[in-house]
Amino acid sequence: MSPRVRGKTRRLYNGGMPPRMDPPNTRPHKGKIVPAEDTFEEASYLKLLGEKQKPVSVKLTDGEVVYGWVEYYDRNMIRLTREGAPNLFIYKHEIMYIQEEGQRRG
Repeated sequence: MSPRVRGKTRRLYNGGMPPRMDPPNTRPHKGKIVPAEDTFEEASYLKLLGEKQKPVSVKLTDGEVVYGWVEYYDRNMIRLTREGAPNLFIYKHEIMYIQEEGQRRG
């Protein structure tokens, strides 16, 4: 393949090769970087609340707010100990947020 341009012969390098196509997973990411799903700080925060027996309010997904302190936690649930009321085992997927008492959320 040697096309003529204004009387001169021009040599095409890679003239017979198809254009380069990068696989989709090796192209640089040009969008927004998504933050990590988990910061791994949840366990240390719950441990701190339990050790100091800090009073907390727990807002549930149905809008109910319960008060007490976190006595126990694991991967799936927390145990909320309450004064003058039954203790609660609450699944974490039912919790909107946990707030230390004396702080305002907003």
